[in-house]
Amino acid sequence: MTEPRSARRPQPRPTQPLRQAWTQVVRTARRTTADGLVVGTSGNVSARVGDTVLVTPSGVPYDRLGPRDLVGVDLDGRQVLGTLAPTSELPMHLAVYRHTDEAAAIVHTHAVHATAVSTLVDELPAIHYMTAALGGPVRVAGYALYGTDELAENMLSALRDRSGCLLRNHGTVVYGATLDQAYDRTAQLEWMCQVWLAATAVPGHTPTLIPPAELDRAAAKLSGYGQPRDGGTEGGAPGVPK
Repeated sequence: MTEPRSARRPQPRPTQPLRQAWTQVVRTARRTTADGLVVGTSGNVSARVGDTVLVTPSGVPYDRLGPRDLVGVDLDGRQVLGTLAPTSELPMHLAVYRHTDEAAAIVHTHAVHATAVSTLVDELPAIHYMTAALGGPVRVAGYALYGTDELAENMLSALRDRSGCLLRNHGTVVYGATLDQAYDRTAQLEWMCQVWLAATAVPGHTPTLIPPAELDRAAAKLSGYGQPRDGGTEGGAPGVPK
């Protein structure tokens, strides 16, 4: 996806908006490890600024990333900023940005409970009303080798009318209008997977699920949840609205 380093054109200096966005990408990536959603460098984070996608580099621990490690590609995957190689999951990130106008940030994790659920079902049942915050019951994308166009295609199918999905035997992909929103949705998805696993583990009992009509009511109510702020009315916290 990237040109040989010797073939790359001289790169422009990153603008102030790009530098600010990179700071947020690094901060978010570090949150994924601090909160146990990622082990080592197994996940990745990106943000779109215009036609430039800032993305975490391949194989670099997040606590070692700094301003000089900024990595940027265009929407065709050509590297336009930095010298470190982009994440191997770049095809997934680019596929979302090319096909989803409202996506400006993506968080990909290998969260434990979500990955476990991805091996058990084709769709995470509506175990909680926060299912509506992701557009409905979360689908599981068919398995494909990591870093491939096939996986990106499977992911896009699972993301239809959704802002997040599970990847079979792999993890999660969630997008948002901001990095905070993408991260909060990711944390909420992991929590719902944990709840579903706990509920289904009780012998002799089957969890009740929320009917589609009630999910629609929840979605309408969630659309106005939170305090107004720049960038929208999203409350920003990963917890459950009260």
